[in-house]
Amino acid sequence: MGRALEIWQDTQLPLLTRWRRRRDRATCDLRYRHLFTPGDTREWVSLDCETTDLDPHRAELVTLAAVKVVDERVLTSSALDLRLQPPDSLSGESIRVHGQRHVDLEGGEALSEALAQLLEFIGNRPLLGWCLDYDLAVIDRQLRPRFGFSLPNRRRDVRRDYVRYWRRKHPDVTPDLRFEQAAATLDVPIIGRHTALGDAVTTALMSLRLAREA
Repeated sequence: MGRALEIWQDTQLPLLTRWRRRRDRATCDLRYRHLFTPGDTREWVSLDCETTDLDPHRAELVTLAAVKVVDERVLTSSALDLRLQPPDSLSGESIRVHGQRHVDLEGGEALSEALAQLLEFIGNRPLLGWCLDYDLAVIDRQLRPRFGFSLPNRRRDVRRDYVRYWRRKHPDVTPDLRFEQAAATLDVPIIGRHTALGDAVTTALMSLRLAREA
């Protein structure tokens, strides 16, 4: 059944993505081969990062956080919460958003070590996040040259789930897709806004609320 599920999931991806993942699986270090197998859908990982730029082609990672969601529980006590060494591109504009100054990042993790910790934490679990494509684009841009692959995990964008939920409820009204407004609509508390861990936890709570509504 596991292999059949893996084959079915593989066929749902674009051809180029399928080819890249098969190549990555064949060439990656054996320690990471398990990441390419389907994970238990009862366990998810909510992922978020703070960066230096809104352009995923230029953005550098500042903080990185992930929290497991198991059986409708958000396991905040065992979350991953990493500060990285300050990148050269850290600017006053990005500091105003995430609040992480050069002095706050002193003693932070080296990028390669932080990515290795992330891979160990998430394993082959499916991922969820708010505007997840952006976070994964930034992470994968750093991950591939160091580890030889992009994250192959299944993923779900909670923002898209929210759009579907809104359209079922209000088919004639354009949704307000601001993170804070979505959380308020779902009656979910905002925890540490513009911190990677706070946004990951809030996103996980929104995902659970949307699942119950569905």
